[in-house]
Amino acid sequence: MRKRALGRSGLTVPPVIFGGNVFGWTVDRNTGFRLLDAMVDAGLNVIDSADMYSAWAPGHTGGESETMIGEWLRARPGRRGDVVVLTKCGMEMPGQGKGLSPAWINRAADASLRRLGVERIDFYQAHKDDETVPLEDTLGAFAKLMDEGKVGAIGASNYTAPRLKAALEASARNGLPRFESLQPLHNLLERGIEADLLPLCREEGLGVIPYSALASGFLTGKYRSESDLGKSPRGARSAAKYLNERGTRVLAALDETAARLGATPAQVALAWQAAKPGITASIASATSEEQLEGLVKAASLELDQEATEALDAASV
Repeated sequence: MRKRALGRSGLTVPPVIFGGNVFGWTVDRNTGFRLLDAMVDAGLNVIDSADMYSAWAPGHTGGESETMIGEWLRARPGRRGDVVVLTKCGMEMPGQGKGLSPAWINRAADASLRRLGVERIDFYQAHKDDETVPLEDTLGAFAKLMDEGKVGAIGASNYTAPRLKAALEASARNGLPRFESLQPLHNLLERGIEADLLPLCREEGLGVIPYSALASGFLTGKYRSESDLGKSPRGARSAAKYLNERGTRVLAALDETAARLGATPAQVALAWQAAKPGITASIASATSEEQLEGLVKAASLELDQEATEALDAASV
């Protein structure tokens, strides 16, 4: 499996990072364990999670994803060195706290370490910008975690270009660790980062690992009408907004390219993203071993110029 550097963190990642938001939500323990075994065996050895996954689900309080990953790691003691764990803090943990104050970062990191059952989080990310806290304080808290050996490197998620630039400047000015990657929203139907954030990350040498690479499943072709939205919790929750003329146009381009290349629409969508200059890896999830096989194939699929141009034109 080919790997790419994640900024200057020293970590390398495959073209597809497994999105752990499904663990404990739409994926139960037994299925999750099978998926984790299979993905690492196939070379997709990087998992992205967050402390608040999956607080949005009825009866959940957050921590479900990290807990399942931790249970798997404890059940597979020889596998810790085979997998890279990315997680995040900053969004609300219901009834507990949120934000990027030093006090909350310290508390959140310790809680994530306990759930994961590890001594160090390989890559820890600020899940959402918190403008109520000085950047120097947030970065200082991350620096302390790194000095203590609790965190390997840090990244940002959901930052605007001006705030990300300000954070990088604060790191340089104060001798603090810098964010080594950005995790933004990006896919064929969400291309806003290409105007400012992506050029900034390329200029500064940051990795870029977009979430929702398949637009909440829409780019798989699963949702083509309102009647399809009931096929999964994700459809009803997020994919409905893409059921419009542009979405239909993108699906048609994906269908045509997939048929020509002997691939699936999802694989083509991920390969399109991976080929974008400045993109390090896509974050995508699977809820079955069949879907996971599709992610593995996507990681090695390369599009020709005709496919790239057709998809670019359809998605404007």
